Amino acid sequence: MSSGSPFLKPFFLKTPVSVISPLRQRRHTLPASEFRNLTPQDAISVFEIEREAFVSVSGECPLTLNEVLSFLEQCPELSLGWFEEGQLVAFIIGSGWDKERLSQEAMTQHVPDTATVHIHILSVHRHCRQQGKGSVLLWRYLQYLRCVPGIRRALLICEDFLVPFYLKAGFKEKGASAISVSNMHFQEMEYSLGGQAYTRRNSGC
Repeated sequence: MSSGSPFLKPFFLKTPVSVISPLRQRRHTLPASEFRNLTPQDAISVFEIEREAFVSVSGECPLTLNEVLSFLEQCPELSLGWFEEGQLVAFIIGSGWDKERLSQEAMTQHVPDTATVHIHILSVHRHCRQQGKGSVLLWRYLQYLRCVPGIRRALLICEDFLVPFYLKAGFKEKGASAISVSNMHFQEMEYSLGGQAYTRRNSGC
């Protein structure tokens, strides 16, 4: 959920995105903007974003580095990263789940060959916030999931203040989540992949 699964909100790196001169940009061989599945080699960058966001708020990360690595090894096809000039600026990590509602076990487990994706984290680099990147990445991820055979819906948990963002993205409320993290409570949200694509908007993420 936001909050990792639990928290799904924009997070940031300690190191700012570098500013590259036009001359250097022309010589750069990396694509200016790229969306791709994450790999275990991206785990450190992912974890740094997560750690910077959560340790200062709740004192712990929703996913440990080993759990990030585990998900990226078991189900990299359920992740999506946005890279600019080769640097990770936003990402989503998901895993498979086989129950109607999310439970505490869903926070660390991947169930293969299921119709449900549990979205653990949606994060945006601090210096890329307020540009609508969270909305764009979520839109691309949901459209990508439509092309993954067998996937029928996505679930996540988020804090109350993020509910409007996900409603605008096409999610529906399923009620209070049974999951709690560091005394934080969440709402569970569901997105049906059989519906119409939602319109991209600048959500402020």
